[in-house]
Order: sequence, then structure tokens, then C-alpha cells
Amino acid sequence: MEDYIAKFLGISSDAQANETQEKTMLLKQGLKTFPKAALWSIVLSTAIIMEGYDTSLLNSFYGLSAFQKKFGVPSKKGGYQIEPKWQTALSMCANVGEILGLFAAGFIVDRVGYRWTLIGSLTMVIGFIFILFFAENLGMLAAGEILLGLPWGAFQTLTVSYASEVCPLVLRFYLTTYVNICWVIGQLIASGVLKSYVGSKSKWAYKVPFALQWIWPVPIMIGIYLAPESPWWLVKKGRVSEARKSIGRLISENELIPDKSVLADAMTAKIQLANEEEAALVAGLSYTDCFKGVNWRRTRVGAMVWLVQHISGGALSGYSTYFYEQAGLDKSNAFTFTIVQYSLGLIGTIGSWFLSQKVGRFKIYFFGLCAQASILILIGILGCLSAKSASWGIGSLLLVFVFVYDLAVGPTCYCLVTEIPSVRLRTKSVIISRNVYNVAGIFNAVVTPYMLNPDAWNWKAKTGFFWAGSAILSAVWCWFELPETKGRTFAELDTLFKNKVKARDFVKTEITTFDAQEMMVRLGEEGLKKVVQDTEGSTTGYDNGREYSPQASP
Repeated sequence: MEDYIAKFLGISSDAQANETQEKTMLLKQGLKTFPKAALWSIVLSTAIIMEGYDTSLLNSFYGLSAFQKKFGVPSKKGGYQIEPKWQTALSMCANVGEILGLFAAGFIVDRVGYRWTLIGSLTMVIGFIFILFFAENLGMLAAGEILLGLPWGAFQTLTVSYASEVCPLVLRFYLTTYVNICWVIGQLIASGVLKSYVGSKSKWAYKVPFALQWIWPVPIMIGIYLAPESPWWLVKKGRVSEARKSIGRLISENELIPDKSVLADAMTAKIQLANEEEAALVAGLSYTDCFKGVNWRRTRVGAMVWLVQHISGGALSGYSTYFYEQAGLDKSNAFTFTIVQYSLGLIGTIGSWFLSQKVGRFKIYFFGLCAQASILILIGILGCLSAKSASWGIGSLLLVFVFVYDLAVGPTCYCLVTEIPSVRLRTKSVIISRNVYNVAGIFNAVVTPYMLNPDAWNWKAKTGFFWAGSAILSAVWCWFELPETKGRTFAELDTLFKNKVKARDFVKTEITTFDAQEMMVRLGEEGLKKVVQDTEGSTTGYDNGREYSPQASP
């Protein structure tokens, strides 16, 4: 037993050393050491472009003449309009499909991993696009949206979870928020495609945009097939040796890491210890475990973070083309504004990368909400005016709103929802959080068309008052419950939540991770032996008495 204890102390020491190196690693060093991890994360996240493209496509179709004439009814104010009930139904269908797809993905990924779940989802997309392309009525469109929602559910959560698990702390914000960039790129492509068909009366004005979705799945599937599996998932499944090989594929040797096998050993040991620590607190891996003990707080915060993204005014940007038209702009200018809007969203997300270097997640998120509320109030005020210039003012303010949203709440959400949950329950917790978002999406799909449609409530830009109120309430919640996670490793966050540290105290609380004495008491003799045996069997170092001693960052 003394031999096991000695080896366990070495494993714990290596895990602590790796924690220290990860916290002090500079961005330049992270890019040198983990370029492959960044590349594979980008490959998987690119699947989100498809979802951003299609969801934006459908909402923009409501303002496209060819689509309105094919599927709409004569409007009281001339031309054609898609009835509010069908706008609601079509937007709800995608959310319903995503809810079902998300829960299914949670079970499937536990069995086959991130890669094969995503490959299967992309295969489904190829088949379901046929339904949209050949749709002859709104019912067929609704069926296609529900079925496409199933694989989209997997894209939403697995890509961001994978990004957080293959990259070091210094790259986490960039690679998780890249998901938001993919979302914006999809929306931008959709807006550009539709802009070219804005004056067309042909059926190809809406068929070609649907058909373009067949371009992406196969190249993305090939990239995902070649990518390594998440080492955190492999450790959870007890496949520690495979986890080490996966880590080896994510690391590149350089002047600071001349032998990547040493770093791979240390990272494997850290993941193994983190998994065992959490297993001692929460033995299960089911959805119900997300609502037990300390994980209930983590699930609640993660769900609210994603919910706020939907209820703080994002619905207006989702219906932007239609919103611009109802605010008084002609169709051509409405689509032009939409393209500019998503371009600003892309710039805003990239801007968040620079902002995150100076400011923590909480400050970006909280003050972003405050700024959004202010802009929405101004939009509502201008909506009360009838002057033509007010329409241009409303359009310009919505552009500013989108820039602020994609500078703050939009991208930061994707980082927070992966940092808040426990490692063992991350995928299921993210799925629950995203489904809370999707339920809010159903609410938005019900009320937003009625708010904007001239044949329904006809609120137009006065809708800004409604979303300003919910943005203010979201900021209040944020102050009391959203902790600061910048600079914290997953092991540190586990300890902070376990010790029930208050949200505003996260940033100043000093903690120690992988305390050998504490872990030995919690694991017991059998648990300690298991950690040593699993780690020895997967690494090259401990059986030779080698310990990890990272070189200092320059």
C-alpha cells in the first residue's frame, strides 16, 4: 500500500503542476502547444454554420416576395403575408425538434462519443433537407423543420462542449465563442443569398437557398471523422489509455515542450483525478443528477445564462429583415440592413476576444445586458414616432444592438455554459441549458410574429420596450447569481461550487486543487489503487519513476 501511496502522491503532484502551468500559460504558448486542438475544435464547430444559416433563412423568408406569394395569404395592406399562426408554428417546429434532438444526443453521446454522434447528425441533415427543398405547402415545411431540429440539437451542445474539453484555459474563451462566430457566419451567408433574390418572383428564390445546405455536411463529416475524441469523455468511460493517445494528438512539441509525452502523462493524470474527485461527489451520470446537491446550482446558472441570450432582445435580431420592413424600410433596404447587421455581429464577436483579455466573463455579460436594455428603450421610443427618419433611426439602433449583443452576451454565453457545469455532467447540463433556451425560443416564436405583424398586434418597433424590461430583469439576476469564471480551471470551479462560494466572491477566493491528503481520505484504499493502476496503464512515466516538471512560461 505504501508503494501505491507514493505513486499517488506523484500523480497528485503532477496534476497540481499541470494546473499551475495551465493557469500561467500565455496565449502565444497556448497556440504553439495546442494548435491541433484549436484546429479540431474549429472543424467540429463549423457544423453550427448550417444551423445559423437555416434558422435565419426561415425567418428572413417571411419578408421575401416569392416565398410570401407561394405560402402566404393576401394582406389587408396589400401584397402577401405569412399568417402569424404559421410564422409561429414554423419557428416553433425547429425548437421542438431541437429539444427532442438534444435529449436524444445526451444518451447517444454517452455511448458512442462526440465524433460519431455528430457524424450521424450530419447524415440526417442530408436526408431531411429534401423535405424543405420539395415542400409544396406550409405543413411540409413544418415537418422538415421539426426533423432538421433533431440533428441541430446535437450541433448546439456537442460542438461547444468538445471545444472546452480539448483546449487549455488560455484558449477556452476563443474556441467556445467561435461557435457564435459560426452562428453569425451562417446568418450572414443566408442574408447574402436572399439579398440576391429579393426582387425575384421565381420559386428558385427560396428553393436554391434550401439546396445550398447540401454543400456542407460531407466535408464537415470527413473532418470530424479524422478528429481525436475528447479525452475527458474517454476518461469518463474508463478508457484512460485512449485518452492519453487523444491528448497526444492535440499537443505539438516546441521549445517549451520538447517531449509531448511528458505533458500528455500529466494532463491524463489531471483529468483522471478530476473525474475521480467528481465521482466521489456525484456517482451518477444521468439527467436527474444535474438537479442534485451542488449540481443544481450549476445547472440553474448554466440554464439562465442561455435563457438570457433569448429574452434580452435577441428575438428582434432573429426576425431582423421582417422587423426592418415593419419599421418602415423597403424590402431591398431591409435585406441590406440585415447583411450589415450580421457583419457587425461578426466584428463584435471578434472584438469580444480582445475584450476578454482585459475583462472577466461576468463584467462582459452584465454590462452588455445593461447596454442592450438602454438601446432597446431607445428603439421603443422611436417606434412611437411616425416620421420617416424614425425608421432609419430604428434600423441604425438595431445594428448597434446586434454589435453590442455579439460583443458581450452572445459569445460569452457559449464559454460560460461549458465552464459552469461539472466535468462528468457537462454534456447533460449543457443540453438542459440549451433546452431551456429552446423553450424560450418557442415563447418567442409565439409572441414575436404577433408583435411585428401588421395584421396582428402591430407593435412594430415599440416591441423594444418589452425586451428592454426582460433585459433589465436579466441583469438583476446576473448580479446575484452569475459567478466570475475567468482564469479558473475546471478543478478550481469544482472546488468553488463544492464549497458554496457566493457568486461575487469567486474572483477573490483562494483555493487549492488536487490536495493529496484530502483525496486519499475521500477515495479510500480501493479508489486510490484504481487511480494509480488506471494512470500507470495509460502513461509512460510513473512506472519509470518520472514526474512531470513543466518549464516555466517565458
